[in-house]
Amino acid sequence: MYIGIIAAEDEEMLAVKKLMKDINEKDIFNLKFFIGKIHDKDCVIVKCGVGKVNAARTTQILIDNFDMNCIINVGSAGGINPELNIGDIVVADRLVQYDFDISGVGDYELGEICDLGKYIKTDKDLLETILKIPNELDNINLKIGTIASADRFAKDPNDAPRIRKEFGNAECVEMEGAAIAQVCFLDNIPFLVIRGISDVANGNNKMDFHEYLKMASKQCAIILDKFIKKIS
Repeated sequence: MYIGIIAAEDEEMLAVKKLMKDINEKDIFNLKFFIGKIHDKDCVIVKCGVGKVNAARTTQILIDNFDMNCIINVGSAGGINPELNIGDIVVADRLVQYDFDISGVGDYELGEICDLGKYIKTDKDLLETILKIPNELDNINLKIGTIASADRFAKDPNDAPRIRKEFGNAECVEMEGAAIAQVCFLDNIPFLVIRGISDVANGNNKMDFHEYLKMASKQCAIILDKFIKKIS
């Protein structure tokens, strides 16, 4: 069985690919899958592209073509918890689509999905495994909490307190995690989302994002490396 790893952008994927040995490539539906080993465990890495549709499509193709043990989403995120700093790591214990809104057609909360609910919870065993890692980290702050996804780049600093309040003290926002979580949940595949903070709610997201994306990606790869080593 394979550990699937999904990243949205080149920088995020390449940071993880550096961990992999004995790499082979396979093209499926215009997606390039890199198959190899990390700590002698079979892994598949793929870049999905930005946004929830790309993320969901790639996740299903990965599940349909490889025997999945679990799927891990890595990448960058914008911190909306004022205590977070660039370079910190957030691991989701649950995810929500903060732009999903059907409240106008029934008794639904913002973010609530028919027959699924508002939040999708991370696999308990994977979360317990990653909770063993913080004691091994040097100068990396790791937090566990809610990650909120939407098909929008959160550039308005005024959005942060609203999203955080509406969605259970969410730690950060990004554009793929909750879609990957939804597909994995529906297909009964354990999943985990790991995000490095590349920008914060200070009104300068465009500048910060491009400046710090590589650092956030590297931090994610460090956590992923330690995590895969611990998976039995």
